[in-house]
Amino acid sequence: MEVSAKLPTPVRSGLWREIIRGGRPRLILTTLVFIPLCLIWIYPFLWMVSAAFKTNDEIFAGPGLIPPSLQLDNFVRAWDQASIGRYFINTSLITLATVAIVLLSTSMIGYVLGRYRFRGKRLIIALFITTVFIPEGYTIIPIFELVNLLHLNNSLWGVILAESGGAHVLFILLFAGFFSQLPKDLEEAAVVDGAGFVRVFWQVMLPLAMPVIATATIMQFLGSWNSFFLPLVLTLSRPEIRTLGVGMFAFQGEYFSDWAGMAAAATISQIPVIAVFVLLQRYFVEGIAGAVKQ
Repeated sequence: MEVSAKLPTPVRSGLWREIIRGGRPRLILTTLVFIPLCLIWIYPFLWMVSAAFKTNDEIFAGPGLIPPSLQLDNFVRAWDQASIGRYFINTSLITLATVAIVLLSTSMIGYVLGRYRFRGKRLIIALFITTVFIPEGYTIIPIFELVNLLHLNNSLWGVILAESGGAHVLFILLFAGFFSQLPKDLEEAAVVDGAGFVRVFWQVMLPLAMPVIATATIMQFLGSWNSFFLPLVLTLSRPEIRTLGVGMFAFQGEYFSDWAGMAAAATISQIPVIAVFVLLQRYFVEGIAGAVKQ
């Protein structure tokens, strides 16, 4: 505002004319391109929510999103008859415990890799990165054997340890990138006050990493909440401890599939995911941008 006030009136009007000429068509074009892409992207989700309020016959009557009538019985059937309520509790316990364990382990590893220099550091980072290229199907057998040796098979703790026991390379790199940018004066001041390694990490450094914590929380919450393969293998003989992803099989029979009930159960299962993302979304981009900023 101060710069534009010092410019002559013809110059200011010329600048505004250029902005209008160059900016508005670009904005209109961008909007016209991205609105259809966004609609295509969210259509499956909208269709799922719409199908939750329809009958099985109405679901396949057409691609319309507005249900002729609201079939609230689908949600009652999903919650009671298909035991979605029990699966919801199991999934909540597994997800919350997994998120807590993953945040604690990845933040500590990222802190060491980001703040300290030691021999073999690059080799350790390279080994972490190589685990990204290992398919999940190749690790299911050793994970199952390890859980079985710990006598935790067919238990919630077995699923929690299996879900939280991965390398989680992305979270480690995010924490390492964030901690590496913090000034050393913070640690030095804490050490002068008598703080040790654990206290410096827990009371000084970790609270500053809230954007990365929120980012890791959202991503791990999504992964654990929607996990299917590991809970399926580890809860085969105990249907009462299944998660929501595995419990969806209750709507699919040999000769008939309750698509309306399945859509209602899927809609219920996505409510916590949406709530968590809405609460932590303002930290999400900050965590990604802050961790990769050089």
